[in-house]
Amino acid sequence: MAGLAALAPGWSAAYALDPLPPPQGTVILVVSGNIEVTNAGENAEFDREMLYALGMSQVETTTSWTDDTQVFEGVLARLVLDRVGASGTQLVATALNDFVAPVPMSDLQKYDVLLATIMNGKQMEISDKGPIWIVYPRNDNPELQDTKYNDRWVWQLRELRVE
Repeated sequence: MAGLAALAPGWSAAYALDPLPPPQGTVILVVSGNIEVTNAGENAEFDREMLYALGMSQVETTTSWTDDTQVFEGVLARLVLDRVGASGTQLVATALNDFVAPVPMSDLQKYDVLLATIMNGKQMEISDKGPIWIVYPRNDNPELQDTKYNDRWVWQLRELRVE
């Protein structure tokens, strides 16, 4: 978690002000709200390749919905928020089925919260919690096994609104 302490609530990284190109593939994530960088009106839209270009990470952890330890791959949520120049204290995560859950921005500063698109080497499909599942590294941080975090594990994620 080196470098996490340097992230302030404003998060704005130097490259965040660079224009965000339009997605070339299917949009799998929309970031809206208090952001500086957009590519679709007031929103930032990402296809899979745009997310992967931010840098892939891996988290091995158990979940409340699967058996045994799973290997998740995807992009750290804080990198996406850095890229769009997000500023706020809370995310509102919305799933494809309109399930909505608040996620404190402080979670993303403190933990390696992943926007997972791959589980156990396979791209996650809508039928199996994809295309994106918010994954917390609960095996590395025992406090994350508290059930209060379960609602923050939004699967079939479609939008993050920064407030």
